[in-house]
Amino acid sequence: MTTPRLLACGLVAGPLFLAVYLVQAFTREGFDPAYHPLSLLSLGGPGWIQIANFVVTGLLYVGFAAGMRRAIDHARGGTWGPLLFGIVGLGLVTAGVFTTDAGAGFPPGAPAGAPEMSRHGMVHEVGFVLASLPWFAGCLVLVVRKVVPWWWLASPVGVLVVDAWPDQRTLSLRLVIGTAVQFAFMVALAVRLLRQSRRLKLIDMI
Repeated sequence: MTTPRLLACGLVAGPLFLAVYLVQAFTREGFDPAYHPLSLLSLGGPGWIQIANFVVTGLLYVGFAAGMRRAIDHARGGTWGPLLFGIVGLGLVTAGVFTTDAGAGFPPGAPAGAPEMSRHGMVHEVGFVLASLPWFAGCLVLVVRKVVPWWWLASPVGVLVVDAWPDQRTLSLRLVIGTAVQFAFMVALAVRLLRQSRRLKLIDMI
């Protein structure tokens, strides 16, 4: 696959994930976006939709990371940057394949409180960590290696503030907002790298 097509995966992943999530969030019976973590959508009869959403988005992330590796000079973060973003994609795939445990009253009939964590639930949480922490590290690498300007750090700082805000009642909603910011960063990065690759092609043609 060509580099532009791989980079274009970064344009598609975030909007696709959020669109599929929003449709489910407002159509699945008993699901409250302000209260229920989005991972709970992987459970129940229609749960396969969110599972596929995680897996497809993760694979798009990996494709984007491969495009990054081709587009960025190795001396400017072309090794660690793509590697960290690729791990994010693998984390999303893991979170999709290994579903979370039922709880908080969802799906309907599930216990109202916190669930007892099973083995696959634990692996799901590992996937969540892999889809989160490497993203912050990847952003830092791209800034330090001057792939993107320093003010792009506003995105990871903003996600930290939103996710760490001390209000448990809105945690699930804030995690979705943080996820949207992460995807917005990837879209902006994909656009930037696509423009750079086109400039290089024009220079080579001159």
